[in-house]
Amino acid sequence: MPEAPTTSSPEEHRRLLAFIEDVTNNPDKFQRRVLAEILTQNSAAEYLHRHGLTGTSAGDPDAFRRILPIVSYSDIQPDILRIAHGDTSPILAGRPISEFLTSSGTSGGERKLMPTIDDELDRRSFLYSLLMPVMSQFVPNLNAGKGMYLLFVKSEARTPGGLLARPVLTSYYKSRHFVKREPDPYNVYTSPTEAILCSDSYQSMYAQLLCGLTQNAEVMRVGAVFASGLIRAIKFLEKHWPRMCRDMRKGTIDEEVTDRAVRAAVGRILRPDPVLADHIEAECSKESWKGIIRRLWPNTKYIDVIVTGTMAQYIPTLDFYGDGLPLACTMYASSECYFGLNLNPMCNPTEVAYTLIPTMGYFEFLPVSLEGDNHNQDLVELADVKLGHDYELVVTTYAGLYRYRVGDVLRVTGFKNKAPQFSFVKRKNVGLSIDSDKTDEVELHAAVEKAVRNLEPFGAALAEYTSYADTTMIPGHYVLYWELRKGRKEVPASVFEDCCLAIEESLNSVYRQCRVADGSIGPLEIRVVEEGSFDKLMDYAISQGASINQYKAPRCVRPGQVVELMEGRVKERYFSPTCPKWSPGNKMWMGKNNGA
Repeated sequence: MPEAPTTSSPEEHRRLLAFIEDVTNNPDKFQRRVLAEILTQNSAAEYLHRHGLTGTSAGDPDAFRRILPIVSYSDIQPDILRIAHGDTSPILAGRPISEFLTSSGTSGGERKLMPTIDDELDRRSFLYSLLMPVMSQFVPNLNAGKGMYLLFVKSEARTPGGLLARPVLTSYYKSRHFVKREPDPYNVYTSPTEAILCSDSYQSMYAQLLCGLTQNAEVMRVGAVFASGLIRAIKFLEKHWPRMCRDMRKGTIDEEVTDRAVRAAVGRILRPDPVLADHIEAECSKESWKGIIRRLWPNTKYIDVIVTGTMAQYIPTLDFYGDGLPLACTMYASSECYFGLNLNPMCNPTEVAYTLIPTMGYFEFLPVSLEGDNHNQDLVELADVKLGHDYELVVTTYAGLYRYRVGDVLRVTGFKNKAPQFSFVKRKNVGLSIDSDKTDEVELHAAVEKAVRNLEPFGAALAEYTSYADTTMIPGHYVLYWELRKGRKEVPASVFEDCCLAIEESLNSVYRQCRVADGSIGPLEIRVVEEGSFDKLMDYAISQGASINQYKAPRCVRPGQVVELMEGRVKERYFSPTCPKWSPGNKMWMGKNNGA
């Protein structure tokens, strides 16, 4: 794989675009090379030996395809736990595991630990280096301005064996690739690195927005990782703009920002500017915030955020704040592996298609119609997928994941040369999601079962329930519609509030971190509906073609007719009275320790 460039230039852009042409014209050749490299580099891995890749089979791609099983996280968790507890032998990879990247929760609710090696940072950096050459084909002169990207680090922990465990973006932002990056006119940010790396989310957000406002005339693109993050930033600005205007007038930063490194970094940017402060105040004081991004950052060409999958629910809100600014969705990545790019980043959000870059890992695809069978021979290679078909992505990485089911369902929508392009269809088994949280129906049901015990002393019981992620307000929050069977005594409001909190306490650590530390999810709400509401819901479903013999109430729904039906029958509303307990704990590496 070519090295990531230290800086951008037109010549460098042409070289990187030529690389994209090469790998998309020859995806099969590069995929064979990547698999051979992975098997050679990891030939000493115990996992491969355990499954029969030894002796003459070691490093043999055909043997790999024939005998390596398709796996999920639970299959490799014992090996992960051994590494987490300090076993440094080559269990999964031939090179040392440098840290764990925390992925979204398992069916049991806790974060997954994804192994990584030092080389993976080079691979991720290289994929980032492809973004601006691609975007510059659609938006010229991006080297003449800056990007106001709101980027944040999250909490990290250490495993019992001493390895860091943290989100993939936190790992990248704290790496030399980001902190020590060379000056690049195509990647100049308004946010100082010190503000990005500040672990206090309030101070980080305040400093980054203040610096973005101070340099508003230079901003050519506005972005965050997820759409939800950018909307949260706008809501933060809506609350704190008077303080920021005061700071701009005086050339000083608010005293609530106490981090010395952040204060010093902002101080190098901030100068007294009463004219700019008056302009910001005038715009923010208006009754409507429609088009506020254009009004505050008038030279913005596009908004750069992820709006696929569950983030699509935020498109109308972004359209309101952006007033027609294009929404660019540029990259497809996860904790397991960075996958590819959107080679047409200015397309309509509903038409986003990702081209997987064949050098990032070895990619196979499980036809969705066969996903329950898990037969190795059913896997399809990258160059052999069929237009219009849906597949679950299966990845093999340099860091020691082999035929690992990522959980993303993709649809082949076209081709770039000979390389397929995929739209994101869904994340498997996700019922509710506001931010980076992913709650499935099984986890939600277990949490509800615990919570309804609070009703037992009153003789009341839960007859039926459903839920949805309400993003009409920021931050969004989970809403549960409960239909009750009345008991012998009236249930006090405080008991329903306890039920809300009990559900939150039972949800996974990703949800609780978003709720407590990040503030990106609001208090969970229970809306009690009239008796017979779920009979009405069944009647509606049958009228839409559902079978009366097979009907069961949906546990998680999307905004639409079902929510509207329920809303018309709401009697009472209750919220969690406080935040659930959360700390960067060690549940990720608890469990049976096989060999540590």
